[in-house]
Amino acid sequence: MKKLHLLFIGVLSMSTIYAQDITDALRFSQDNIQGTARFRALSGAFGALGGDLSGLSLNPAGSAVFSRSHASFTLSNSESNSDTQYYNGLNSTNDSNFNIDQGGFAFVFASNTNSPWRKFSIGISYEKTSDHDINWIARGTNTDNDPNFNNSIASYFYDHANGKRLDQISALPEESLSDAYQDIGFFNGFSHQQAFLGYESFILEPENDDNANTVYTSNISPGNFDHDYTYASTGYNGKITFNLATQYKDNLYLGVNLNSHFINYERSTLLFEDNNNAGSIVNSVEFRNNLSTTGNGFSFQLGGILKLTSAVRLGLTYNSPIWYTIEEETTQFLATVRDEGGSNEVQVINPDVVNVLPQYKLQTPAKITGSFAYVFGKRGLISFDYSRKDYSKTKFRPTTDTYFAEQNNIISNRLTDAATYRIGGEYKHEQFSFRGGYRLEESPYKDGFTIGDLNGYSFGVGYNFGNTKLDITYDHSERSFRNELYRLEFDNAPEASIDNSNSNITLSLSFNI
Repeated sequence: MKKLHLLFIGVLSMSTIYAQDITDALRFSQDNIQGTARFRALSGAFGALGGDLSGLSLNPAGSAVFSRSHASFTLSNSESNSDTQYYNGLNSTNDSNFNIDQGGFAFVFASNTNSPWRKFSIGISYEKTSDHDINWIARGTNTDNDPNFNNSIASYFYDHANGKRLDQISALPEESLSDAYQDIGFFNGFSHQQAFLGYESFILEPENDDNANTVYTSNISPGNFDHDYTYASTGYNGKITFNLATQYKDNLYLGVNLNSHFINYERSTLLFEDNNNAGSIVNSVEFRNNLSTTGNGFSFQLGGILKLTSAVRLGLTYNSPIWYTIEEETTQFLATVRDEGGSNEVQVINPDVVNVLPQYKLQTPAKITGSFAYVFGKRGLISFDYSRKDYSKTKFRPTTDTYFAEQNNIISNRLTDAATYRIGGEYKHEQFSFRGGYRLEESPYKDGFTIGDLNGYSFGVGYNFGNTKLDITYDHSERSFRNELYRLEFDNAPEASIDNSNSNITLSLSFNI
């Protein structure tokens, strides 16, 4: 009878089993400077230039600037460094990885008639659009002394358990914890599953040992907590671009991109919490969470480049939203140590169960980019791009879903439109090209505090062998952000402050076909 009852409750609560929030929306809505070494050397200020396959990815009209068919391939080595402040603890981590950032080609076809349409081009390219590789560690003693134990992981489990019946978050007689965890997740959803972890690990205590009980207290007393938190993520966003562009007379270039996007993201977090607070029954907690995300999406771009004079060029690009379909899987592990009559008892909940979360959709915001470039004949150039993206327009779908509507409201209230400024220059001397650039990306948050502005610079050199070019670039960027150790529904969870920097060495080989 009890399992049938759980099935009925599960059917009623299917709309509450999602776990996505503003951080997921923002993670897949942002993109980084990736692509060819020349593109990165100018800090991505390529919207009015063209003649580069990553420039094509920025402004689809850029492929029509090529005078001949062209191909390029790019490799890079990236290094990420994170300095983390958490109460009295300061920790540093670094990580490096090798990437294939870009590859593609564009075929140019010149007109053999007197048509004003001088040439057209078609191309296909692959490009990594953002990198999710980051590791950081937060260690310190949380001394908030919150009487509601918000500075303890107990708050997380309490938030999920409060108001739920005990028989919906506990194992049946003779049922294994693994089976109970799986059944509760399947029939009742994510939140009930978290409440189950809190109850079966002895972190939570029911007010009454009765199936109808909905009130819980914590076996972890308020006070100071030693936290040791590890965050590690890997993966990237990428896109495959199908391009079509044309040149009209001598001064106008027009193009369109159809983009197929994909997401490959994995994250692992591990929290150790210890306390010696008076009255605490549970003195040690180990809580591990793993997340695997895959997704695919579609977007399009429309762009144009206008030569006002032989030296002055203007560019304009519209990036549509990206319409993603995303799937996620999670695994969890929880262990506690409690005092039972003077002896330590260990409770381990290791379900060895993969939770497959419901597929959901995400719509990222559109972006407009205006560009200006001044070309000094064959000696060099200077280029400037200005982009604007309204992150508050990011949406989970379907918007009729109660949970997604709540998250979309949070996104609308906390995020804002943000500008990106990029400037780059190039000077040519014989077969050598010397390049540099700077970029500023404003925070997508209204408070400018959760995530700060990004500042980056770059410089590089290229050598022209004739039909083949070899380019190498170094670029560096820095951004500060704050990250919660766990999510609470109504209160602020403990946060770590992270200063992150990324350095990349990029090598590109390009050649005319």
